[in-house]
Amino acid sequence: MPAKPRILIVEDEPGIADTLSYALRTDGFEPLWCATGAAALEQLQQPPLPALMLLDVGLPDHNGFEIFKRVRAQWDLPIVFLTARSDEIDRVVGLELGADDYVAKPFSPRELVARVRTILRRAGRQEQPRAPDAPPPPFQVDEGRRQIRYYGHALELSRYEYGLLKTLVARPGHVYTRDALLELVWDDPGESLDRTVDAHVKTLRAKLRAVAPHLDPIRTHRGAGYALAEDLPATLAP
Repeated sequence: MPAKPRILIVEDEPGIADTLSYALRTDGFEPLWCATGAAALEQLQQPPLPALMLLDVGLPDHNGFEIFKRVRAQWDLPIVFLTARSDEIDRVVGLELGADDYVAKPFSPRELVARVRTILRRAGRQEQPRAPDAPPPPFQVDEGRRQIRYYGHALELSRYEYGLLKTLVARPGHVYTRDALLELVWDDPGESLDRTVDAHVKTLRAKLRAVAPHLDPIRTHRGAGYALAEDLPATLAP
C-alpha cells in the first residue's frame, strides 16, 4: 500500500490546524502540524520531506515570507501561503516570491484540500523523467554545489548572482519586480536598493554573453522587472 502524502501545516492557531488536519486526513493525506516557523524548519530536517507545506504568513516567531525564503533555499518543496491578510499587495508578494498558491482566511477546508491535490498533480507531472533523446535544458541548477550551468558551461557566480539567476530559472517567463527579487534573494532587502538588482543583472548578462554572445536570456520588462526568456534554443549553434 503506497504511503500517504505528508502535508506539513505551519499554523499557530490550534483550531485552524485541527480543521486542516481533519480535512487532509479524511482525504488520504498524512498531516503534520508545527505551530512556529522554527519548529517547521526543524521538522524539515527529519526525512522524509513532506509533499507540500501549508504556511501561515503571520507566525508568532517569524514572518512567513522569511520562512518561505529559508525553505526554498534548501528544498524544492511546493508551498501554499495561508493568511488572515486580504490585501492585494500581500497576495502579489507571496505569489511573486514563487509560492504555488495563496489562500486568505477564512477558507473552505475542502477547497483548500482540492487545491493541494491540484498542486501535487502539477508537481508530479513536472517531475516526470525527461525523454532519453532530449537535450538538457539551457540552464541546469545544482543546489548541492550551488552551481549553475549554462549550455553545459559552469558559471562563476557570486552569492547573489547565483540566488538571482536560480530564482529566474525556476519560473521562465515570470516577471519578477525588483522588490520581489530583493525580498527573495537578499538577506536584508530593506537595506538594499533597486539599483542593486540592476547591477547584478548587468554582471550576470556579461557572464552569460561570454558563453552565448548572440542570446539574451534575461529579459527586461520596462516598468515591471525581469524575467527569464522562454524561447531559448535547446542547443547552441556550432
